[in-house]
Amino acid sequence: MLPAFAPYLLVSALHLVLQYVGPAWSVTATKTLLMPLLALAVLILVPRVRAAAPLLLLGGIAFSWGGDVLLTFPGDGWFAAGLTSFLLAHVVYIVLFLRLPRARRRPPAWSTVYWAWVVVMLVVLLPHAGMLAVPITLYAVAIGLMATTASTQGGWVALGGAFFVVSDSVLALGRFLPGYEFAAHDFVVMSTYLAAQGLIAWGVVARLRTDRSASDPSSPAPDRRADATAR
Repeated sequence: MLPAFAPYLLVSALHLVLQYVGPAWSVTATKTLLMPLLALAVLILVPRVRAAAPLLLLGGIAFSWGGDVLLTFPGDGWFAAGLTSFLLAHVVYIVLFLRLPRARRRPPAWSTVYWAWVVVMLVVLLPHAGMLAVPITLYAVAIGLMATTASTQGGWVALGGAFFVVSDSVLALGRFLPGYEFAAHDFVVMSTYLAAQGLIAWGVVARLRTDRSASDPSSPAPDRRADATAR
């Protein structure tokens, strides 16, 4: 599986480096390439894309790409559009995680931390959100649900959901909380975001390939390392 994900990993690393040394256009250009490269890895590794799970994974990646592009433009209108695109991505991921066979029948006890996070973030952000208060509330609930449903999958998918919460928290605090800033803000947002997307895709693809191999003994056996990480 790793060779298929290699372009995504390489451009992710390049994007993070360019945040410090590259011109602004190069940061934007590499950012717009990231989700298409992740989608390409999924298409290479899961050829039966007409099935519901691969299509949902690709849909979540596509809406995330829309959010990436829209958030490159300044202004509250573009921010709201990007937020909406990411909201749709989280809804698609929620449906995906509910449709996949679960590692746990119920969310683990530690996942209640996500709902404490939702409450804290809304208390902190809403006084500064203005007209975006309702979209931010909807988004916080959606990402809480996404992370909770990801936790039922266990392994890489659960870790990806957790990284998504970290990324969006840092992004939201930097956007709305006065006086909140630090030098590595953009690096933290993007590194955790790219880890989240990559881990979710890796975990879901590994699960799909394992399930396909189990249901069709004549199909090529997936990489043993990928199988081990999916369990």
